[in-house]
Amino acid sequence: MNQISQRLQALAPSATLAMSQKSNELKAQGVDVINLSVGEPDFFTPDHIKAAAKQAVDQNFSFYTPVPGYLSLRKAISAKLKNENGVDYAPEQIVVGNGAKHELCNVVMAVVNPGDEVIIPTPAWVSYVQMVNLAGGTNVLVPAGIDQDFKITAQQLRDALTPKTRMIILCSPSNPTGSVYSRSELKALAEVLADFPDVLVVADEIYEHINYIGGHESIAQFDCIKDRVAIINGVSKAYAMTGWRIGYIAAPLWLAKAITKLQGQYTSGASSIAQKAAEAAYTGPQDCVETMRQAFERRRDLMVKMLGEIPGVNINVPQGAFYVFPEVKSFFGKKCGDVEIKDAGDLALYLLNEAHVATVSGDAFCCPGHIRMSYATSDDNLREAAARIKAALAKLQ
Repeated sequence: MNQISQRLQALAPSATLAMSQKSNELKAQGVDVINLSVGEPDFFTPDHIKAAAKQAVDQNFSFYTPVPGYLSLRKAISAKLKNENGVDYAPEQIVVGNGAKHELCNVVMAVVNPGDEVIIPTPAWVSYVQMVNLAGGTNVLVPAGIDQDFKITAQQLRDALTPKTRMIILCSPSNPTGSVYSRSELKALAEVLADFPDVLVVADEIYEHINYIGGHESIAQFDCIKDRVAIINGVSKAYAMTGWRIGYIAAPLWLAKAITKLQGQYTSGASSIAQKAAEAAYTGPQDCVETMRQAFERRRDLMVKMLGEIPGVNINVPQGAFYVFPEVKSFFGKKCGDVEIKDAGDLALYLLNEAHVATVSGDAFCCPGHIRMSYATSDDNLREAAARIKAALAKLQ
């Protein structure tokens, strides 16, 4: 027997991971590939966080953990949300899991029934649509182009809402665009959502601290909807802890209980050692976060400048995260030898094979005509990558 379920057959593989795998395969063959496809900081986890993990090992934190996470960690997250974001979520409203992706999938599986509609502003992270598909829901994609900095308007949101709408997933700062919603923009969206009391608002804030406009704004701050906002966040991006796999959801109590029930049946509690490391991240010194943020901002400026000098590349200035999402439609229909560029997927593959630079097609993010590049790598790598891309694109006629 080799038949997999229909739900899994309908699931698409992760395009970002697929491109990263292709990049690694070329590297294994001795090709000098610069990988701009992976969404993770290139920094090492700060020393005080690693020290806390080592101490946890020595103190024998080696037993099963509570399903929603250690109370001490949930208290630290609750305090962080109060002090940094001005929002109140008690420890009982917080569930810790194996990364923000895990908790995001948990909330979709806990809330969405077959036929329920989920609004997803696009461009959107590759897994949102697939998670909704897995739950049997219906994706309602609301496009926002480069001309509006990839951010939907309140009117677009209102037009997309129907009696079947069960959830909206909003990501700010955004993957893949780096766009950041301002307080006034979020307030306008919240006022629309206030008229639809059955809609859960899922706020993906994993890039919260990688922000270049002076501070993060959460949609959970608005009284008119705060009792139905679920925040997704974690330590991966801000503290360079992607491999530690710790994320959380802060949600209404009914939802936190439901997710704990769900998690208890198929993953149980997250790693004991990683949880103690995450606790140190939230309660320890925060200067490491600002040091990394400044480095990302410098790299952002560098990439925007270099890509902006390439004819045919249309780029805006992202306000957060560590991605640029240039429009590359002008290269469609062009050729280099026997290679024809019909879409962004072709262009990403061409850049990998010709320039040895790994990017990701915008099709994966529900936005054909663009490619995503991560600038979470060294300045030297970025300069070399931009030079290679410029040379490769110049060959297209």
